[in-house]
Amino acid sequence: MNGETKVYAVIGKPVRHSLSPVMHNALFKKYGINAVYVAFEVFPEQLRDAILGVRALGIAGLNVTMPHKEKIIEYLDKVSPDSKAISSVNTVINSNGELIGYTTDGTGARKALERFTNVEGSRVLILGAGGAGKAIAYELAKYSDVVVLNRTPEKARALEKFGIKGDALTMENLSYYIEWADILINATSVGMGKYESLVPKELLREGLVVMDIVYKPIKTKLLKDAEKAGCLTVDGLWMLVYQGAESFKLWTGIHPDVELMRRVALEGLRKGK
Repeated sequence: MNGETKVYAVIGKPVRHSLSPVMHNALFKKYGINAVYVAFEVFPEQLRDAILGVRALGIAGLNVTMPHKEKIIEYLDKVSPDSKAISSVNTVINSNGELIGYTTDGTGARKALERFTNVEGSRVLILGAGGAGKAIAYELAKYSDVVVLNRTPEKARALEKFGIKGDALTMENLSYYIEWADILINATSVGMGKYESLVPKELLREGLVVMDIVYKPIKTKLLKDAEKAGCLTVDGLWMLVYQGAESFKLWTGIHPDVELMRRVALEGLRKGK
């Protein structure tokens, strides 16, 4: 590090557990880029001040996680069309003082799925219409038939302007749409650090593709139940890796080594980071 070192960061609350620093710092080292990636915990009431700090200090780029993905938009100069459509930003570029917001969550999820299965023309059921859920739904709706179920059905139905069917997350709907779906995605935090799942194991069937965006634990109850039922499973670490790769490409123009990213992220998980 020296006076020319660029600083990148992830902001959120909580964020100390993030695996993004280990992934991006490994990439900066691999590609000989004079940069460092750190984590800043930012409370919601501090967000405006944090973005002023980004401008004042010349921080080169950000990843943005909960609970700031929507609120940050009002403090940026521009946002991408995708970010504007879904009112969500998870990546910021500081371009000579102009802060530009993007979303890579949807692309990250799609590329994670495409590593294992064909997305185009498939039928996708997504559980959850929060920041990640709506980003994934918006992206996959470009290629697939998408249904979103949410405990607050109004949030799911707000996505219908993108050609997505939204409905209430009830056991009746869950049973019906899992039977309809080729791909099931849990885009909620259910299963994070707890042995629980939104999906009763008897609803899972052989041949269904099941993805969970939760990556701590890397094998959630949903994914364990899915494996036992003969489903193809995709863990949340793949989405984290691919959305991070998209962010890195936006910042540097480099298509990064996703195998390296996953390897160091797995090491970070094992160390409890």
